Amino acid sequence: MKAARFLLEYLRENGVNYIFGIPAGSINAIFDELNDVPEITPIVTKHEGAAAYMAAAYAKFTNNLSVSIGSSGPGGTNLLSGAANAMREHLPILFITGSVPLNSIGLNAAQELDASPIFKPVTKYSVLVKDSKDLIKEVKKACEIAISDVPGPVHIAIPLDIQNATIEDWKFPEPIKKTIIPPDPTAIKKVAQKLLLEENGIIFVGQGVRYSAPQVIELAELLNWPIITTPVAKGIIPETHPLVTGVFGFAGHEKTSSIINNGNGNVLLVIGSSLGETATNNYNPNLTKNRYTIQIDFDKTVFNRKYSIDLPVLGDIQLSLDLLLDELKKSGRTRTIYKLEHSKLENFDETTVEYNTMNTLQVLQKYLPISTRYAIDVGEFMSYVIHYMKALDFTSFDINVHFGAMGNGIATAIGSKLAEPERSTVCITGDGCFFMHGMEILTAKEYNLPILFVVINNARLGLVYHGHEMQFHRTHPSFEQQPVKISAIASAMDIPSYRVSSMQDLNNELMKQFKNLKGPVVLEIALVDHNLPPVGDRVKFLSSFGK
Repeated sequence: MKAARFLLEYLRENGVNYIFGIPAGSINAIFDELNDVPEITPIVTKHEGAAAYMAAAYAKFTNNLSVSIGSSGPGGTNLLSGAANAMREHLPILFITGSVPLNSIGLNAAQELDASPIFKPVTKYSVLVKDSKDLIKEVKKACEIAISDVPGPVHIAIPLDIQNATIEDWKFPEPIKKTIIPPDPTAIKKVAQKLLLEENGIIFVGQGVRYSAPQVIELAELLNWPIITTPVAKGIIPETHPLVTGVFGFAGHEKTSSIINNGNGNVLLVIGSSLGETATNNYNPNLTKNRYTIQIDFDKTVFNRKYSIDLPVLGDIQLSLDLLLDELKKSGRTRTIYKLEHSKLENFDETTVEYNTMNTLQVLQKYLPISTRYAIDVGEFMSYVIHYMKALDFTSFDINVHFGAMGNGIATAIGSKLAEPERSTVCITGDGCFFMHGMEILTAKEYNLPILFVVINNARLGLVYHGHEMQFHRTHPSFEQQPVKISAIASAMDIPSYRVSSMQDLNNELMKQFKNLKGPVVLEIALVDHNLPPVGDRVKFLSSFGK
């Protein structure tokens, strides 16, 4: 069996359904063998960077290993941003890159690049395979590293001659095994004892709770403590729950800032957050001030990074919460079960309000299904989403504010739709992001994916524009461009498109067009919003470096 075929068969045996990437000379053997492995569908994108973000979303919303592929040289380097993001989000992705034949290494071969050391800083494991006999052994090792303990991306570079080599007497190794970090039972007991002693506390959750929302809710209801989320954790838990007070950090809510800054709560229980810049509102010291701080995480490097932690608990987050809940229940603590009101937002007459970003986003949510998942790109609209849109269902938002690559939301919507085909999926992006990865709407068309792409077109880099206005009281002329009709671009691809330029355009009749989609649709919102976006203290933080 050809090594490339063996690779694909092994991935198929371990549940891989899609490979995201672009075919090229140094990986042609793998793509050719895909003809004979119909269980794996290649998602051929328009740019490898988008492929990496699709793989990230697929891994996130399936909680399984995902695979992304690129050629040697530029194909591999185009994957790097996605790998770095996956490292930040703890997403298990196998990145495969091609490589020139072993006997060509060092001879300035076409697209030659030693990718292994380049990927090392942004992956858990990176290796160049030098013998076909080692290929599956290395793939198995890499995949187990990716899904185990602290999940994250891994990388394997496979030379072209290795892909084409014949493997004799082949047999599949054992299936990929996942390991988790078990929490220390003594530490869990200490946490339970402290929580039972305190009447007032705060549960502060980050993206690490994405698979543990029911446990977080049960814990909050046992303690009757408020839940505060970081920006990237917005939407993991429905904001219709009475104990969810909102977002703290970038574009967060006044209520959560008041709770943190006014000293409410004697205990801060941090679950699944590394307490980074955007999560803590620029490392606000009031977060832990005069509070006994407990931090539960599977990543030991997050403890005592910026904040002193009184009681760190290392271990798988879901298992840690399960054990903690058992300890609290043993004490006789009873749970007050709150009803989740999965209701729509409060109705208002959109024809009477100002045509601005806040109102257009709320109108969109008013008409779209409650269960809709929103993939949010990077721009001034992102701050409005965090601050004003409401999470009505579980995992209803994907917001990538911590790594913040423009255009990632477009690819995320595609990966999310492939992961959960029955869930209504909407991408909210801007013209700046669209000009980076907007051609992926054609990928959505080619794979017949019913996604609504909402493009807020203000003909400028809006977040940069407002940021410079607030920080320097001036902007550079290059931040603004001549307007381009993005709906016309979509129309040229035979993708249904609509363009609105007033609140009156954004009406019930238009929104009916987005029910029961048969493929992608583009809704362009032509809007220049001169209101200051709700970015919180982000500008103050940036301005502090100029003093």
